[in-house]
Amino acid sequence: MPEHKLFTIQSFTHFIHRFFLPLLLASYALAACAPQLGLSLRQISFGTITLPALGQTNVSPSLVMLSFLLFNAGLGIQTKELWGLRQKPQLLLVGFLANMIVPILLIITLRGVMGLWHNSDELHNLLVGLALIIAMPIAGSSAAWAQNANGNLGLSLGLVLLSTILSPLTTPLVLHLFGFMTKGDFAEDLHEMAQQGTNAFLCLTVVLPSLLGMSVHYVIGEKRTSCIKPCLKLVNFIVLLLLNYSNAATSLPQAFSRPDWDFLGFILGTTIAVCTVAFFAGWLVSWFFKTDKSDKAALMFSLGMNNNGTGLVLAATALADHPAVMLPMIFYTFVQQVIAAVVDWRIFKTED
Repeated sequence: MPEHKLFTIQSFTHFIHRFFLPLLLASYALAACAPQLGLSLRQISFGTITLPALGQTNVSPSLVMLSFLLFNAGLGIQTKELWGLRQKPQLLLVGFLANMIVPILLIITLRGVMGLWHNSDELHNLLVGLALIIAMPIAGSSAAWAQNANGNLGLSLGLVLLSTILSPLTTPLVLHLFGFMTKGDFAEDLHEMAQQGTNAFLCLTVVLPSLLGMSVHYVIGEKRTSCIKPCLKLVNFIVLLLLNYSNAATSLPQAFSRPDWDFLGFILGTTIAVCTVAFFAGWLVSWFFKTDKSDKAALMFSLGMNNNGTGLVLAATALADHPAVMLPMIFYTFVQQVIAAVVDWRIFKTED
């Protein structure tokens, strides 16, 4: 690739990375004000596939974009970076379990107080949204945050990979658990997804693309992978913003055309609490094992950030009759990026 073109791509990528939070917020604002393009993207079909419980499912741009993001994440994983985890298997295991268990314990603890909310339907939309957030694997973007904070990239990638590969087993467990905390149609939908549809969906859109990306990296080698990384990183940012816009277009226009401010405040407060506790759990695991700063960064960003893009696509596919379920995931996507930026600035940049 010509050097001047590479420079342009890297400059543009750096710009998007630097202003990602405002751009993410802008994509949500655009979805609320001008959702037509996002809704049109959801109507496009590249064919159909049959998934258990989900039935005939369109291979939509959202499905393709999600698979690309996971493929790209897998492509960035190097075997040598994971090799050092042999010395810290307990840290990897505890971090993986804490990512799933700590937020669940928080919701169980607060369930009685949350039950006092005046609108049962709003409460159940929030609980189902939280279920899909907690059930999803660790976000690949957590590794980028950890790397920026000089964190242990091997540990971060190991947590991403472990949670991704095991998601067909762990996700149904979380959905079943939240199915017992909800009622009526919401509980039925969660149990139905947990019993059949989720495994096939996660294998198709999460596990297989991730493993394929790792395989391609192994086949073409580190040198060729490094050559295409600038282009893939730029496309990754664009796809991530477009996917968030497309998913948000299904629920934000309705939410903000006649805003229910107390419900939106309820969602925002709850997602901030859950995300903050998740980041704190990473700090707590680091403190318990007396790790160094590098491992602490990997643990905090990994435990605090979940792959909500997968949850949004799954919700749009299996819970189309409950569009408000997407609101907690949309809020959480933005909240986790904001908290990650604050953690990076207050804890890791100030310690340098």
